Amino acid sequence: MAPNRAGAREWIALAVLGVPAVLVTMNMSVLYLALPSLSADLGPDGPQLLWITDIYGFMVAGSLVTMGTLGDRFGHRRILLAGAVAFTAASVIAAYAPDVGLLIAARAVQGVAAAALAPSSLALIRVLFLDGAQRTLAITVWMTAFMGGGALGPLVGGVLLQFFWWGAVFLLAVPTMVLLLVTGPSLIPSPAPSSAPSSAPSSAAESRAPAAGRLDAVSVILSLLTPLTIVFGIKELTVDGPAVSSVGVLVVGLVLGTVFVRRQRRLPHPLLDLGLFRIPSFAVTVTGMVLVGVVLFGTSLLTSQYLQLVLGFSPLQAALWQLPTAVAGTVVVLVVSSLTGRIRPVVLMSAGAAFAVIGPVLLTQADRNPVILVSGSFILFAGLTPFMALGTNLVVGAAPPERTGAASAISETGAELGGALGIAVFGSIATGVYGSYMIGHTPPGIPSQIAEAARETLPAALQAARRLPEGLGVPLAQTARDAFAHSLHTHALITVPLLIALVVLPLTLRRAARVGASGT
Repeated sequence: MAPNRAGAREWIALAVLGVPAVLVTMNMSVLYLALPSLSADLGPDGPQLLWITDIYGFMVAGSLVTMGTLGDRFGHRRILLAGAVAFTAASVIAAYAPDVGLLIAARAVQGVAAAALAPSSLALIRVLFLDGAQRTLAITVWMTAFMGGGALGPLVGGVLLQFFWWGAVFLLAVPTMVLLLVTGPSLIPSPAPSSAPSSAPSSAAESRAPAAGRLDAVSVILSLLTPLTIVFGIKELTVDGPAVSSVGVLVVGLVLGTVFVRRQRRLPHPLLDLGLFRIPSFAVTVTGMVLVGVVLFGTSLLTSQYLQLVLGFSPLQAALWQLPTAVAGTVVVLVVSSLTGRIRPVVLMSAGAAFAVIGPVLLTQADRNPVILVSGSFILFAGLTPFMALGTNLVVGAAPPERTGAASAISETGAELGGALGIAVFGSIATGVYGSYMIGHTPPGIPSQIAEAARETLPAALQAARRLPEGLGVPLAQTARDAFAHSLHTHALITVPLLIALVVLPLTLRRAARVGASGT
């Protein structure tokens, strides 16, 4: 047993692998507090602002399975280091982007590079830690870093924005990626050859390139185009209503998704193994993780902006107000991990989701008191943390041993896709609710051109208000803040049924297990 136990070198390597885990999710939320200053500098409209925030998440989600397959074929260490190089280059371009178009493009490249980082890190942990107990602890630590990145994003962004311009939130990745590139080749083992003996199951499993099959280029393209097209259609619907163009784009996205699913069923080596979804615990948990991502990231986007734009906090003040939420995730992960030996994971997941319902109830009461807003966000994040912390192990454990790699990739895809959907869908809904409120409540006397610009986004309204005389600017700014608060209240109400679904989903697995046991 002793030779299989990891030593100091392996634990240091885990710390290095935790860096990309933090950055992958942090990069989805680090821009939240930078949006006001970014908007003032580059002047994006409503849809462009949403693309800046969510193109990253969709490229991550659309590329994860592809990058996992490439790692199986060419080696996860090689893909990890290549992703680090691409992520560093894209981060520098994003930091100094002179216009919205280049910033969105750089964010897209960041997303593809991040998709190379996450699954490769998790696969390499299985090579580093051969002892079962140590491997479980290592994966828990890695998941804590993965989840903590999303919560730390606004905090880190707020600190940087207090002293630097908005591009600094991207440059944060450069020294950490350089650390990975310098230490990775010596600390992280290279893949074993495909002829590795069966006594090293982790290395052999990682290097079984023939099992990965051919990489189907058409499936890769469809996996990227489907979510992007559907979300673009949703954005157009919220801005223009049910116009022929917006409905048409949405239909095209649904057709592409249907083609993708049918193609996976026919291919001998599909990009997405749909057979895994026939396993009830796998399908239910992945669905739940998508919903968790939708709720958490959609809410974080709005609350981060609320603290600055509605309550008037500086980026640093807003970051400090969000510190309890970031700490809550880490604490809950450790507590939940210690309870899994006595309480079934599905019970912990369901109980946490039930507790999380209190969060949006508080958010519906958010006004000018930051305590109510932060308390609602804190409870929501703490309650949903057990689902994310335990979901990955549940998903991987539900799959047959020969398909654990595919299961891991799908698990991460679900979480990332949920986060991107939350930002895109809830962001679009909030934009639509904000605009509708402004149409009915814009103060009289505002020039039509300024009133139209103010209906796009809250930052645009506040900029317009500053250019008007005080008698017109103050009422316009107050109305815009009320409109944003109204959009947050609407968002909170929409999340309640999603949380109820998260309470019920794990319990269906528990009942299915009882039925199966009684049947035998």
